[in-house]
Amino acid sequence: MHLEIITPENKIFKGEAEAVQFPGLDGSFQVMENHAAIISALSKGVIKANLKEQFDAVENTDLIEVDSKDKKVIRIDIKGGVMEMLNNKVIVLAE
Repeated sequence: MHLEIITPENKIFKGEAEAVQFPGLDGSFQVMENHAAIISALSKGVIKANLKEQFDAVENTDLIEVDSKDKKVIRIDIKGGVMEMLNNKVIVLAE
């Protein structure tokens, strides 16, 4: 599935992911490929994405933490926001 994480300042991440975990208002939840359509508010916490390929830092990487043991796993701290998944495309508007 395609994943985009956007803040008011810039686009933090754009790429392909196998699964993404979110800090929802009522607790953590995860979406995977072919997940049903969903819109959810997000609380302060960490977005964890399992990517299809190793993350190659290009720009805006100061906000992205790459797992030291698995370069396909990234984490991004957010202060809140909203996410939408529709037709295997996830868009996150984050603070």
